[in-house]
Amino acid sequence: MHTVLKLHKNDNVIVALQNLKSGEILSYEGESYEIQHDIEAKHKFVTEDLAVGDHVTMYGVLVGKATQSIKRGAQITTFNLKHESDPYSVEKRQPAPAWTPLDVESWKSKTFNGYHRANGSVGTRNYWLVVPLVFCENRNIMIMKDAFERELGYAQPEIYRNQVRNLLTAYQSGNTDALETISLADPSSEKIKISPTHIFQNVDGIKFLTHETGCGGTNQDTDALCDLFAGMIVNPNVAGVTVLSLGCQKSQIDYLKEQILKRDPQFERPILYFDQQTYGTEHTMMSDAIRETFKGIIEINKQTRQPAPISKLTIGLKCGGSDGFSGISANPAIGHLSDIMVSLGGTTLLAEFPELCGVEQELINRCVDETKAQKFADLMKEYSDQAAAVGATFDMNPSVGNIKDGLITDAIKSAGAAKKGGNAPVADVLNYTEQPTQGGLHLLCTPGNDVLATTGMAASSATIILFTTGLGTPTGNPVTPTVKISTNNKLAAKMSDIIDFSCGKIITGEETIEQNAESLLNWLIGLANGEYLTKAELLGQDDFIPWKRGVNL
Repeated sequence: MHTVLKLHKNDNVIVALQNLKSGEILSYEGESYEIQHDIEAKHKFVTEDLAVGDHVTMYGVLVGKATQSIKRGAQITTFNLKHESDPYSVEKRQPAPAWTPLDVESWKSKTFNGYHRANGSVGTRNYWLVVPLVFCENRNIMIMKDAFERELGYAQPEIYRNQVRNLLTAYQSGNTDALETISLADPSSEKIKISPTHIFQNVDGIKFLTHETGCGGTNQDTDALCDLFAGMIVNPNVAGVTVLSLGCQKSQIDYLKEQILKRDPQFERPILYFDQQTYGTEHTMMSDAIRETFKGIIEINKQTRQPAPISKLTIGLKCGGSDGFSGISANPAIGHLSDIMVSLGGTTLLAEFPELCGVEQELINRCVDETKAQKFADLMKEYSDQAAAVGATFDMNPSVGNIKDGLITDAIKSAGAAKKGGNAPVADVLNYTEQPTQGGLHLLCTPGNDVLATTGMAASSATIILFTTGLGTPTGNPVTPTVKISTNNKLAAKMSDIIDFSCGKIITGEETIEQNAESLLNWLIGLANGEYLTKAELLGQDDFIPWKRGVNL
């Protein structure tokens, strides 16, 4: 395993792949460096003496400016470096050199077994979705969730409820000493295979969403909620839908119907609407909703998986809980996977606009035409301005965990995050919940916030989401399997209950980025087939949060 790594020939920082000791002399690419103090793995040291105001370059781009002198071999930190990035504009656009698609001959014959929809899309799952148009219906949603999941075999194992029951039994018996020693079941022992106890074998689940909006907010927010639901409803993984409405709220059924047809003019999947104020009593509406939803589930259970080329997958690209290895292992790996998919004619979605700060010009240059480039620049500026209006800026994006593990500025974090997009041209630029209309790499405007981003990707038709992490996160999505990919082997072993795949062999030198990416793609085919579930699916991690524009980074 290498000790250090320089990522680009123009960089003036080097990444520590292992812990370095103060006074240690390192030789790298014909140069010797004396380490000035202990440096933990994932952090960086400078290759030359820097004065106040000097620039720091990483991944070949500007990522910071020195706020005090930094000695050669010394670590960059939040105390001696601040965010700095180059300005961007469409006027400066220099179209990137022609990209040569990868040799994907061996992948062209590979297929997955998915659910074919009338519009030609193919789902990796067959879900029934239940949504409320307003928060007033959340209670009814949760009642339906409990009833359907428990009776139809989709409920989570009651591991922790059983733990509480065992503790209660000990307490009621007066044996309080046993509280410290009583055996508690380990949820990691649960099988990865899909449960054979489902009543409806061709229905992968019934997904219930709740939220805190739909009325009492701005018209923009309530319309955005319907836009979001319309995107989730037309996702190829959704086979049928139940919509609960109070009746008087701002988010209206007619607007939702309009937005569904805008995204899929030939929408033919079953969708049921129930308006509580029209029905009168809760019991009347709920009984009707339950009966009709059950009948709908019977119908979608008649659908079966059929072969489809892997180019029919739409793959979302996301990172969260990032660390100093994210831009070295996992992000470049899924970037190469994205290039494979694009070479096959498939579709990938690179989200998180705040985490493209500092690489905007590169992406503008990669856009297939100036119109796409201008849309990207406009969306970035609009988002940045909205964030600034509430006292936030993109350079505030790195979290405490990011900084602790080596991502000192937003530009460092962003330059590594952009590696998820590989090298293919940018075929199109999408606003939040917009649908891709062609194959290729797409830039999708979402926040960096994990759940807001994954929610947005699902609403833009992602059928699988690849989520890289260096620190670990349980994040999942109700309609799109979310694959947690660790940047290092230590995390994969430590948090095995949430990590699906490790890119750690890239760091240890056991695999190349290309080899690791191809292993991941082969694993994804089994996931798309429904042969196994992601850890987030096993945990029932159905995270869903609508985005109120301009508030989140």
